[in-house]
Formats: sequence, structure tokens, C-alpha cells
Amino acid sequence: MPPELILAIDIGTSSTRTALFDVQARRLAGTTAQQAYPLITSTDGGAELDPPVLLGAVWHCLEQTMRAYRADAELRKQPIAGIGVSCFWHSLLGCDARGSAMTRIFTWAETRCREDAAQLRKEFSEKETHARTGCMLRPSYWPAKLRWLRRVSRRKFLSVKQWMSPAEWLQITLAGDANCAIAMATGTGLFNPAKLAWDAELMKACGIGPAQLRPVSDEPTPAGGRLAAQFPELQGVPWFPGIGDGAASNLGSGATRPGLAAINVGTSAAVRVVCQGKRVHAPFGLSLYRMDTQRLLLVGAMSNAGNLRAWCVREFHLTDDAALEAELARRPGPAHGLIVLPFWATERAPIWNEEASGTIQGITLHTTAVDLFQAVTEATYHHLARMVQMIVDTEKAPPKLIVSGGIQRSPSSMQRLADVIGHTLYPNNEMEASIRGAAINALEGLGHPAPEMELAKPVKPRARFARLYAIEREKQRALEESTRLCPF
Repeated sequence: MPPELILAIDIGTSSTRTALFDVQARRLAGTTAQQAYPLITSTDGGAELDPPVLLGAVWHCLEQTMRAYRADAELRKQPIAGIGVSCFWHSLLGCDARGSAMTRIFTWAETRCREDAAQLRKEFSEKETHARTGCMLRPSYWPAKLRWLRRVSRRKFLSVKQWMSPAEWLQITLAGDANCAIAMATGTGLFNPAKLAWDAELMKACGIGPAQLRPVSDEPTPAGGRLAAQFPELQGVPWFPGIGDGAASNLGSGATRPGLAAINVGTSAAVRVVCQGKRVHAPFGLSLYRMDTQRLLLVGAMSNAGNLRAWCVREFHLTDDAALEAELARRPGPAHGLIVLPFWATERAPIWNEEASGTIQGITLHTTAVDLFQAVTEATYHHLARMVQMIVDTEKAPPKLIVSGGIQRSPSSMQRLADVIGHTLYPNNEMEASIRGAAINALEGLGHPAPEMELAKPVKPRARFARLYAIEREKQRALEESTRLCPF
């Protein structure tokens, strides 16, 4: 029998990718497709995606990947045995009884519900809720979004028959049916990861019932509908419910057991480590999700990372090319004299303060655009370093840090991150870990063991610069405290 393939779909906040993988979780590069789309933002904190635009992008990628599959005679001999999906976590849309979208997709970056999050913190103990659900009572999660929608658009809120993540909506729309993966449910803030059940107290506070939520199960459903009609090769193929991109990133990085932590630095950034045991608790400020029924995931996720790099390049009229890379390499330490609070987007861990905004202290007539670029970049790394330390403090021994994401395109950025964090970093050979994780999730569901991940040459911190950056991090922390940005 010819070897099997996996169709992987990676749905991100700014673009979707699709590709085929073999049973060793190796991506077949010629089958990769990508399509970008805009995040719809507003001055009051809106951060939405248009469902038809997202659907169009996913469909476009599927067409390209399947076209490559059909064009290769040898590839066509290998059946597609499963469909795996990674999707951006914490996002929500409302649908009718048939699963048709009735609202836009409210992403993890949505903050118009910050007043509703504050009201929830008055009604509930945030520390008790965090201990129960693994999530903070903040705008990123479903409870605040649901309360806001009920407040500002009550008629539409009451007409919604189903609330779901974009992963389930896309699966229903394309293939006919969908469960909500355990990993996806735990990222809603409305689920109890210990009991593996929706949280009744929070559902009542949000004005919804369990019948309005998808069944929670990691079991796949057979592909049908529009997908199978267009691509008969996929008729009946098990489509595994979409998992959160963070869980997928750990799978794709090989960080699937204690002692290995995954760091992803892309549009946003996060550090995540797998935990096992019945009595796992997240430090307040971090989050605790599930990958599946057996593996828990301790997470620190921040909103500001590659998006600030893109902002600097655009607004400072820089060219993100070899010349900029070379200039940054000539600046190995923090000699710019700037302290930055990198809160262009509302920050999540570790401060969780919806009112915090970006701050740059120390600008002089000598300050250049590259100084600002470097300082903003380092500021995001400092916050990541603080979360790494919080996770290291929970482990018996410091975990091995595996890095993936767009940061890998920049050797100077990888070295700077190692210097700021003060730990050795292990680059992931698969830069886009989440799409590989989507494939591995399907492979595991089909009974294939996850292959070991080969890592690139480690990047070691340089002691002198690590000491300098530790001093700068304390300056950043002092500026936060002086402006009362850190609430705990």
C-alpha cells in the first residue's frame, strides 16, 4: 500500500497556509500555499476578520495545494488519510442553526469588551476563576466578548443559535460537521480543563447555554459537503477538529513533554511548556490550556512582537532587508539609551492591563530610526524573557527552549533574543511550527507516533550582553511600576 499523506491547514490572524505532509511529518514544499487577509481594526479596540474573506483565503489555499497534488503523478498514488487544522486561539463568532455566520470573527486582539471584562472581575474572583478555568477574566477570552455583544447588540445576540471558533465554522461550512477540539475549548476561558466540561457558572453569567456550543471532542468527522464535491479525493477523509495554534506550535516544535518549551515569535509571541499530572496550576498571569485529554499546556502569550517590527519598518520608512540585518548585527547591545513599554496592541501576559499603551522614554536629537527599531524589538523580548522565567520557576530543571516563527529569518534577532532571555535557544528546522503541528495532530489521531524533531545548531547567549540586558529589563520593569501598568 502506498504511503499516506496528511492535508494540513494553518489558519492565522493574518494569513492561511495549507500543505501536504508525509507520515514522518515532513512538509512537501511544492504543495504549500499561502493567502493573506486584513485584520479589521478600529480606534476603539476592534480587531475582527470578515468570515467570507477568511473562507475565500482558505479555499484558495486548498485549491492550490490540491492542484499541486493532482499535477504530480507519484504524489497522486499516495492517498490523503487525514485533515489536520491549526487555528488562532480565543476567537469567536456567532452562527445560525445551520452554522452560517451571523457576526464577524472577534479575534484574540479584540478589546472593545474591556469594560465587560472589568465588570466580570467585580462579579467573580479572578484568581478563583483562573484556578478553575486556567484563564484570566480579560478581553482575549469568550466571557468578556459574549457579555459585550449581549450589551451592545442584544437583539442579534439573542438570535444567535451557535457560538463557535473560526475552526469549527470553517469545518462546518466546507465539510458539513465539526466538533470543538479539547485544545480549542480550553482557550475560550469558558471551559474547565480539569473537568473537561463547559463552565456552568460562566455560561450563566454570559447568558448562554451548553446547547449553543459545539460538542467538545477530539474525534474527527468525515469530510463531505463542498470540500468533497470539489475534491473527490477527500470524500470521507477524517477531518480532525481544529486545535489552537499554540498547541499546534508545541506539536510542530517537538515540545510535547516536560523539559521542552516552545517559543514562537511571529505576529505575536508566546512561550509554552507541556505539563502532566492532575494537580497542575498556572502562576497567576500565565494560562493553562490542554493539548488533549492527557497533556496540559502552561502558556505565556503576548500581543506585541512581529507586529511591532512591521510597524517600525513601515512608519520609520526602513527597508527590511540585508542592510538592516547587517546594521542590527553591528549593534549587539542596548547602547541606544531608550526604555520602551511595547504596548501598541493591548498586552496579555504577564501584565494583562487593557489600559496600558506604548511608551518610549529617552528620545534625544541623537536618536535614529534604527535606534527606535532596536529598542522596540528588545522591549518585546524583555517581556518574553519575563514569561520564560515564570515558566522556568515552575520546572524542576530549566527546559530546553525551542524557537520557531518569523524570527528565524533574522540571525541577529535570534542572537539578540538569546542574549535578552539569557538561555540557549534551539531553532526549529520547520519555521512554521503550527502547520506541522496541525499535521502531527492528525497523524496522532490516526495512530502514527509523532516523529522526533531535528533541531538546528543552538544559539547561545553572550554573557556580557546578557548581563547588560538584565539591567535594561529592570529599568523597563521600574518604568511599568512607576506608571502603575502592572496590576499584580
